[in-house]
Amino acid sequence: MRSTWLASTLALAAGPTTALAQAAPAQQQTPPPLEVGAAAPDFSLPGATRYGVVKNPIRLSDFKGKTVVLAFFFKARTKG
Repeated sequence: MRSTWLASTLALAAGPTTALAQAAPAQQQTPPPLEVGAAAPDFSLPGATRYGVVKNPIRLSDFKGKTVVLAFFFKARTKG
């Protein structure tokens, strides 16, 4: 069930993150992309389910030792 929260969270975060990246000042540097097979850095995002927002943020470290699949649904909760 937690993996659903992570997927839902990422689906919700995909839209605003894209908009923020376009509006970010040029002085802010983005980290280089990860190499294939490299460990992902820890991050946290607000969690959400179909019933609403989860109280505590979801962290990648919550799933240490488990397989995690990140899915992005760029048109989730939109008209298109």
